Amino acid sequence: MTLTDRIEINPKVMMGKPVIRGTRITVELILRKLSEGASEAELLEAYPRLTRQDIQAAIRYAADALAHEETVTLGSSK
Repeated sequence: MTLTDRIEINPKVMMGKPVIRGTRITVELILRKLSEGASEAELLEAYPRLTRQDIQAAIRYAADALAHEETVTLGSSK
């Protein structure tokens, strides 16, 4: 199973934000809930269409996005 099996980007769904395929549950929502202290079990209960593999795919998608992000270092203003 690859990320593209679980995550989709469609301009007609949630304004093109990455979502769990076949849902309107965004990767951002999953990450935000986890960062606020929600457990995997709480997410699965709150969003019945969500699976454990979907949550893992959302985390992996975010990590991959950051890994490919370009970093620019600005010089010191001293």
